[in-house]
Amino acid sequence: MRTTEKIRIVEVGPRDGLQNETAPVPTETKIAFVNALSETGVDEIEASAFVSPKWVPQLSDAEDVFRGISRRPGVVYSALVPNERGVERALEAGIDKFSVFTAASETFNQKNINTSIEGSIERFLPVVESARTAGLPVRGYVSTAFWCAFEGRIEPAATVAVAERLLDLGVQEVSISDTVGKASPDEVMRLLDLLLPRLPADRVAMHFHDTYGRGVENVLASWSHGIRTFDASVGGLGGCPYAPGATGNVATEDVVQALDKEGAAMDVDLRGLTLARHMLDSLLTEDRRTLPRDGSPACAACEQADGDVCCGRGEATP
Repeated sequence: MRTTEKIRIVEVGPRDGLQNETAPVPTETKIAFVNALSETGVDEIEASAFVSPKWVPQLSDAEDVFRGISRRPGVVYSALVPNERGVERALEAGIDKFSVFTAASETFNQKNINTSIEGSIERFLPVVESARTAGLPVRGYVSTAFWCAFEGRIEPAATVAVAERLLDLGVQEVSISDTVGKASPDEVMRLLDLLLPRLPADRVAMHFHDTYGRGVENVLASWSHGIRTFDASVGGLGGCPYAPGATGNVATEDVVQALDKEGAAMDVDLRGLTLARHMLDSLLTEDRRTLPRDGSPACAACEQADGDVCCGRGEATP
């Protein structure tokens, strides 16, 4: 039977999908890409990130993208703003929602942004405060919520503790991220069994990568547990510089089809999603995740890799 609770789709292709691409994508193409996605019925588009242009050159045009897009009423246009340096840029560009991130793994945080979990939270506290002052909502990502490339399995209690910490700081929504893409439906349900008595389901989003081909299964497991917000990327674009071997996000098209088949309330145009994704076909290469010579886990697929050990310069993301 079809349910009446609407599914919220957060399309992360313009940010999470493009951040690791080595082929340059022109600003005008990104604007057209976001505009096309705006017509598909998705609820939110994470359009870019206000990170250091030096370290993430693919997203160095965040202001121009936000100023150039045609905003569709009812669609939220969000951006990753990981620290205080990006706040002014983000506010001037007119974003609708801030995103910040940390991880449930101490090692991942150290490899990712060269600080601890608590240190990462301290960095984005000014972002949360600025968003509150501006009257804008904040999403908090919890990366490596199930598995970590360095620590292995992450205990559910560790993920729940970080999620609760984010809510205590004033974050309106927590996105639970399977950064490595290794979670199984059983692990998803185990975490949600522990998480949902502490966090309302309407403040939880799930963010799956499809490394082991279980992304859609994990979405369905989450839906069966009452989750109604899902991150996805058209065509399965995406990846994480500090999650060796991890592939892209679960494809938006697959999520929409699977949930619609299960009877979820969906209002997303599949053909529109496909057309939006094909806009990038001539620009993106097939081999987008070449490892450095030494294959070191810390540097796998990192655009900043230039030596045998982690240089600590990359600004990775969920």
